[in-house]
Amino acid sequence: MTHVGSYLTARGIKPIVKFKHNFQNTYLYGSYSPIDGDAFVYELEHTTAKLFEDYLAKLSQHRTEQFKIVVIDNAAFHSTKNIEVPENIFLINIPPYTPELNPCEQVWAYIKQ
Repeated sequence: MTHVGSYLTARGIKPIVKFKHNFQNTYLYGSYSPIDGDAFVYELEHTTAKLFEDYLAKLSQHRTEQFKIVVIDNAAFHSTKNIEVPENIFLINIPPYTPELNPCEQVWAYIKQ
């Protein structure tokens, strides 16, 4: 982050300050049960359709006896083209620009805070 503050310099000369742009972030794929609150979260350094497919495979192995309905938005990495969706998972696409239709958005808002 850029340092914000005051420095003493000669009039008309801008101070030279060392700074480092360093951003760290992570991506979370998560599914939550509205029935019992059980959660399955997958942490990644980036997102791709292939990683989404890996997430679905791991989610299908979590509580294998349950059928899972997953609400997804229209993010590019949620693309269901050319990916294998496990038999115990059903994907529901919500319309564009309607995050209020995804019940998990409240959980994400809490996590982001």
